[in-house]
Amino acid sequence: MEVIETIVIQSTEVEEKETVVSTADTDKTKAEFIWTLQATWHLVNTRLEMDHAFDQPVCKKKKLWETVAEKVNTKLRESEVTDVTVKAYECDLKWRNMLATYRKNCERAKRLGASSVHWEFFKAMHEILGKSREEIEAQRRAKLSGTRVGKAMVSKRFTPILPNPPTTATPCTARPPQDVLQLYMELQERKMNMWAQQKALEERKIDAINNLAQAISSLAQKNSTPMSKDGL
Repeated sequence: MEVIETIVIQSTEVEEKETVVSTADTDKTKAEFIWTLQATWHLVNTRLEMDHAFDQPVCKKKKLWETVAEKVNTKLRESEVTDVTVKAYECDLKWRNMLATYRKNCERAKRLGASSVHWEFFKAMHEILGKSREEIEAQRRAKLSGTRVGKAMVSKRFTPILPNPPTTATPCTARPPQDVLQLYMELQERKMNMWAQQKALEERKIDAINNLAQAISSLAQKNSTPMSKDGL
């Protein structure tokens, strides 16, 4: 049986990726946290409990991961594990690796069936991450159905907002032939007026050009007459 396990990252790889995950404190170069099975389960349960907070469109992921690290450290202290404390960036990096493994197992489950997946964290993660928004909303309503809030929501009376009735288009009355002919004659008359105005404008342009040419010719003749006298 093929078993897809989590990605194990050596200390050298973590040091190389520290600049990508976060550029904060120098204490990241200290002793690296070793993810035991117990610590990994604490991370998975804590992160899944806070999945709704991480799913918000506007949230500060750094603050959320600091909260996750605090809760994991608290659970580890309760289990008398106090050697090394886990940091926020280490929780973030470990969760990214686990998400990659989870997605690979999801693809395997689609191809070969859920029974082919033997990764120990798959079921817990899939119960939260594998649900669609519709399923989550249906479960939320089911939980509220027996409570006061749910009963109030069901028994609440409201006035439905009905759509506006469609407006019937007024039929377009056909114009009599006389009106159509009159409209056609008016359009033709406007076209004739526009053409006459355009023609008059063109004639004015031609007159202006002719006047300019005559003025230039007369000026040239006046300039040439003194020159001929000087030559004599």
